Amino acid sequence: MKNNKNIYALFGNPVEHSLSPVMHNAALKEMKIDARYIAIRVENAREITRKIKEMNIRGASITIPHKTAVMDYLDEVSESSMMIGAVNTLTFTDGRLEGDNTDWTGFTLALKESIEIEGKTFAILGAGGAARAAVFGILQEGGTPVILNRTVTKGEKLAKEFGCDFHPISEVEKIKADCLINSTPAGMFPDMEISPVRAETLSNFGCVMDMIYNPLKTRLLKDAQEAGCSVISGLPMFIYQGAEQIRIWTGLRPPLDLMKQVVLEELTNE
Repeated sequence: MKNNKNIYALFGNPVEHSLSPVMHNAALKEMKIDARYIAIRVENAREITRKIKEMNIRGASITIPHKTAVMDYLDEVSESSMMIGAVNTLTFTDGRLEGDNTDWTGFTLALKESIEIEGKTFAILGAGGAARAAVFGILQEGGTPVILNRTVTKGEKLAKEFGCDFHPISEVEKIKADCLINSTPAGMFPDMEISPVRAETLSNFGCVMDMIYNPLKTRLLKDAQEAGCSVISGLPMFIYQGAEQIRIWTGLRPPLDLMKQVVLEELTNE
């Protein structure tokens, strides 16, 4: 594909409702970088690497459900990504594909704005790539993660890898923790009335964070507020992880305030 602009892309399934293109394109324009960022829906991880090479895509964001599977097709993976077992950021340079993970840094920066991580217990819903990043980030900061997942084998595997406790999600009412974190897509646009847990269980947690940023206030966060919990939306994590991707791709500091502004405008206009 011939184009004088550098191309960056988001790969996942689904990608239609992602605000990554809005955020990244606004940042690239403000930074005066001649590039565009597009969203591409792919069925499998192999397709990602094929398209990157075909289209000469300089950098890519990886989202659900390809964050772990794509690692098999990369030439190099950062140490933190290897430990997490998932990547969300790819860089294509001189025919080589390198993988990194900015989810965990975005997650910890967002969480630390609201709660001290060290010495606290965090119940994490889910066992996918986002959950892996959360577990890694919490352990890095001296917190204690507890995994809650619907599929027992997947949840147990993740807990064993990181040396933490696991419980089936059906036992969530028995769990008490300083903070509950949703890393699953339950409640994401357009299925906004879904919550991963029943409202009655939320009083067990002082704080509830949802990694979903669209909608800004999920059913889970609405229920948590009613239960008297402090709440953290997925927006700060989304901005921080995206900003770190741009820094990796360009070596430059992106405009965080602008990125937040354009995403908020989109979310409040929907």
